[in-house]
Amino acid sequence: MNDESLRRLLNDIASGEVTPQEAEQRLRFPFEMVGEDGKAPFARLDHNRELRRGFPEVVLAEGKTTDQVVAIVRALSETAGQTLVTRISPEAARAVVTDIPGAVCREEARAVVVSRTSPSPTGARIGVVSAGTSDIPVAEEAALTAELMGAEVRRTFDIGVAGIQRLLAEASGFRALHALVVVAGMEAALAPVVAGLVPCPIVAVPTSTGYGASWGGLTALLSLLNSCAPGVTVVNIDNGFGGGYAAALAVAHFRGLESEREG
Repeated sequence: MNDESLRRLLNDIASGEVTPQEAEQRLRFPFEMVGEDGKAPFARLDHNRELRRGFPEVVLAEGKTTDQVVAIVRALSETAGQTLVTRISPEAARAVVTDIPGAVCREEARAVVVSRTSPSPTGARIGVVSAGTSDIPVAEEAALTAELMGAEVRRTFDIGVAGIQRLLAEASGFRALHALVVVAGMEAALAPVVAGLVPCPIVAVPTSTGYGASWGGLTALLSLLNSCAPGVTVVNIDNGFGGGYAAALAVAHFRGLESEREG
């Protein structure tokens, strides 16, 4: 449920199309159980998350069967303005796109999106940068998430510190952004270097890119947690969704409060 559907429910109560008792049931139990007939439900969908948080529940496809993903997305997309499915396999993506009208595969982000409405622009300007080309899938997940949350996203890829002139050529443009999501593997040096050059908050996403002692991204994670540059917030390894969400939510909430104050 979002603001629009809540207003519609209230209007239906006022017009008599929905009784107060029916409305109470909808609001009291704001989740939907999804499962196979005769079996325990495999999902309990939080339809009111968009109303509370400004963005609906997101589906992590990893670890779910294709049938489970399709059933969950079908149920969510009936009410959510934007339904985002992350970490989806090609097989599951094909099934969702085939079975659900309006579903679009975003292969570069390993995601599927079902949009009932266009994202409401928040005025947030978010930059998403990657250290290397191998980090782009995680960076695209961050960028897609921020865009679905109403942010304007600027992508800048492959500007790692091994060729720091690439970063310096772009750095002046970052100063006009409200926040930056910096995606980097190996020792993840890019994020603290960027933090030393720009005034906006940095959300760092360590990736599992790297050899041997990168330990699947653990080295990058620990490096970022010990960053010398202040103002660097760190999310989990390969969590592009978490990085994009954090940056877009923080800026959108602040801008919303500013608009209320000015209004």
